[in-house]
Amino acid sequence: AGKEVIARAIHKASPRSARPLIKVNCAAIPSTLIESEFFGHEAGAFTGATKKRVGRFAAADGGTIFLDEIGELPLDLQAKLLRVIQEGELVRVGERTPRKVDVRVICATHRDLRAMVAEERFRQDLFFRVADVRVEVPSLRDRGDDVLVLAELFLRRLAGEAGAARALGRSAATALRAHTWPGNVRELQNVIERAYVMADGEEITAEDLS
Repeated sequence: AGKEVIARAIHKASPRSARPLIKVNCAAIPSTLIESEFFGHEAGAFTGATKKRVGRFAAADGGTIFLDEIGELPLDLQAKLLRVIQEGELVRVGERTPRKVDVRVICATHRDLRAMVAEERFRQDLFFRVADVRVEVPSLRDRGDDVLVLAELFLRRLAGEAGAARALGRSAATALRAHTWPGNVRELQNVIERAYVMADGEEITAEDLS
C-alpha cells in the first residue's frame, strides 16, 4: 500500500533527515529475538550472544524508526516499547543501566488496533501513544488509476536500468485495473518486472502479465 514510502517521505521532510531511518518488520522477527533486535544485548546475555549487539533503536538514535506490523508484537514487548517512547530510555538485554535514545517512531499495521485493545491483545496505553497522528493508506485496489501511474513508473525505472523501453498496451491496462491486488504495490512491482522480461516487443500485453 506504500506505508514504507510514506514513512521515508516523513523522515526526509523532517529535521532528522540527516540521521538514519531504520525499518523493522515486527512480523518477521521471531518472538524470542525481538527484544534483542529492538534494544540490543550485552555479550553473554543469553545462549549464542557471543558479542555485544547494538539494537535497532540505538541505531536510529537522532533519526526515525519505522515499525511495520506493530500489531504483531507480544504484550511483554509492548510494555518495553512504551517505556522507550515515553521516557526516551532503553535497557539492553543483560544490562541494568538505562540508555537514553532520541528516536521518532512511525508505526504501521493492517490490523484493527482498537479491536485488539478491546480483546486485550494490544496495550491501550501504547495504542494512545502511537496513534497521536494517523495516516490512512488505502489499498491499491481502492486507488483507481493509481495502478497505471505506478506501473508506468516501474516501467520507466526498468527502462533506465536495462536500456529498453516498454509501454503498457490497452489489454494490459485493462487487466491491471481489473485485478484486486491483494499484495498491493509490491505485487504490482513484481508483476511489472516479470512482464517487462517476458514481453516480445515494446508493448506489454495482458498475456505478458500472467
